[in-house]
Amino acid sequence: MSDIAPQIAFIGGGNMASALIGGLVESGRVPATILVIEPDDRQRARLALQYGVLALPFGGSSLAGLPLVVWAVKPQSFAAAARNSVPHVAQALHLSVMAGIRTETIAAATGSARIVRSMPNTPALIGQGIAGLFATAAVTSADRRIVEQVLAQSGELLWVGEERDLDAVTALSGSGPAYVYYFIEAMIQAAGEMGLSVEQGRQLALATFAGATALARQSTESPAVLRERVTSKGGTTYAALMSMDKDAVKAAFVRALHAARGRAQQLGDEFGHEAAGNGVSAAKDPAPRPQTPSPRANGSRERP
Repeated sequence: MSDIAPQIAFIGGGNMASALIGGLVESGRVPATILVIEPDDRQRARLALQYGVLALPFGGSSLAGLPLVVWAVKPQSFAAAARNSVPHVAQALHLSVMAGIRTETIAAATGSARIVRSMPNTPALIGQGIAGLFATAAVTSADRRIVEQVLAQSGELLWVGEERDLDAVTALSGSGPAYVYYFIEAMIQAAGEMGLSVEQGRQLALATFAGATALARQSTESPAVLRERVTSKGGTTYAALMSMDKDAVKAAFVRALHAARGRAQQLGDEFGHEAAGNGVSAAKDPAPRPQTPSPRANGSRERP
């Protein structure tokens, strides 16, 4: 029997947890140092077979003494999952990738003040995501480096200064992939109406989004300047942009982002109240305030 003990526990073994576990193993993490608590038999077996990690149906005392706990359950399952863990995880650093569960709720459920809350997005599944992160005051610089190492393989990291900023992160990047797919769908539909095949439209749309994004990343010029460079007055691009301006597409899109942010705030309140109803106390998030820039995470590889 191996003497290697788990150092990280994932509570929940779904898609996001799988992506993070895969990234850790790929980067050199010894699988035996990873514990996954996953009640679903088939998912638990898949994780153990694919990554070689220890996978158990319940947590309890198996979590005792672990320095890092990663919460990756569905928000509505958090209160029940936390009840089995309370006696064992008060000294741990906690990383949450759950949507809507605020740090005060996690603190009340776990007894730990060292909490980092993360809002990733689905491109993390292929290592090209971006995650917004917020740390409580009790989280040290060393704790932050540990969290960054866990999330490093999922894509870019962006620390924010206030927890309520994660609602804006949710609106922009958490939900953002759906907006991109929405416009890709529209381009494919238009391609079909213009006589191209669905596959031709898909190839053109995907390559256009990928290429434009890559160019914007590499360029020192703003997106507005890049747009202007493609737009000749009286040309085809100009006609399309004028049509969108006439339909107030940009204004509608900005309103949509604000709607997503508002719903993120509502869900935070709802999940907090639900947790309180299950024996976990949680305070309502304060009113929104003006946004301030926050530094991007560094690329530390320190292991927890």
